[in-house]
Amino acid sequence: MGSLTGRDREAGRAALARCVGDPDRFLAGPHGRRPHLHRDGGPYDDLLSLAQVDDALTGHGLRFPAVRVVRDGEVIGHDCFTRTARTGRARVDDLVEPGRLLDLFADGATIVLQALQRWWLALTTFCRDLEMALGHRVQANAYLTPPGAAGLAPHHDTHDVFVLQVAGTKSWALREPVIEAPLDRHVSDHAACAARPVLLEADLAPGDAMYIPRGVVHSAAAQERLSLHLTVGILAVTAYDVARRLLDRAADDVAFRRDLPPGYAFDPDLARRAVAGVVQQLVGWLDHIDEPDTAAVADELCGAFVTSRAPHLVGQLLELADLDALDDTTVVRRRTGTLCTIATHDSEPAELSVTLADRQLALPVTLAPAVRRLLDGRPHAVGELADMLDGPSRLVLVRRLVREAVMVTHRGSDGEHGPSAGG
Repeated sequence: MGSLTGRDREAGRAALARCVGDPDRFLAGPHGRRPHLHRDGGPYDDLLSLAQVDDALTGHGLRFPAVRVVRDGEVIGHDCFTRTARTGRARVDDLVEPGRLLDLFADGATIVLQALQRWWLALTTFCRDLEMALGHRVQANAYLTPPGAAGLAPHHDTHDVFVLQVAGTKSWALREPVIEAPLDRHVSDHAACAARPVLLEADLAPGDAMYIPRGVVHSAAAQERLSLHLTVGILAVTAYDVARRLLDRAADDVAFRRDLPPGYAFDPDLARRAVAGVVQQLVGWLDHIDEPDTAAVADELCGAFVTSRAPHLVGQLLELADLDALDDTTVVRRRTGTLCTIATHDSEPAELSVTLADRQLALPVTLAPAVRRLLDGRPHAVGELADMLDGPSRLVLVRRLVREAVMVTHRGSDGEHGPSAGG
């Protein structure tokens, strides 16, 4: 499984504390159960400021769907704020036109910057840190709402969110769920959502945060000035995901690959008997699932989390440029926020595999002790491997791990102390 370093744990707790206050009290109490208000947890403009939003919208050549526009609860078609342009010999038809976009904003539309964890460095780092605290993938959107305007109609999300108020004030109304802990297939019915009893009404000012569990109906409107807030979503793995993975393994049993009886589609009684028979087979099959099967599913879920995260490459160009300067005095450590799994395989020949976000490294199994030492989260001088590897071998190994972006040199930077601006 992907292991956390002490540095990663500390970063994860610090990020979660900015959203909820005391991480331990939150995880033992409100998490997954009820809304939670955290006053004065910010400011949050180090993650994304109003000035940076202005810069991103007017000077960064954004393309749809990085930007979405909503007015009076309805999504505005992107053809209303994009145009066709040429980049080199290629033509793109979804380039955001800043003037048209800002005209829509002036007329009362909310501008949404989507998937910021993919393209805004400060939020990339913040979301990765939250993932270290929660063990689930995290995404981030920003909502820029003009004075007095409402964004989306009352609705529920199918993932938990942290709302972080950056600028202005926004008034929120939270209502009881229409359906508890909804999945992606449980689409919001706006009329039903608007009819639910109110749970909480609150005005969020800059520095305030609110946790909204999935399923809790919510809506919001800006007050006298424009509002900018971040919505940080938790894309949790659920018990249903476990059940689906278990059922996928039923395909290995030939009994579940048999056809339903001929004519079932024209005979309701026959169809019901056939389905009941499959259910009985399934119950018996589930009764015989043993620890190795459940362990395999658990390992798959853990591996999926590691490989679903984008590689962390801040500073990698400079690391590659300086590879030849690496020697026994160079201090290296595992790249902050980088998860990996290390496993040995009894193949022929025996092999060591290191699984990263976007690749798997195959190494000789004899390197396992050295790799485990290097990736333990602590800084190590290359020469410390002298008890395991000769000079040329340890240089080859460390250069490979730096080249694959799993390690950084002491002289390099993986963004831990870098600028918080993105774009």
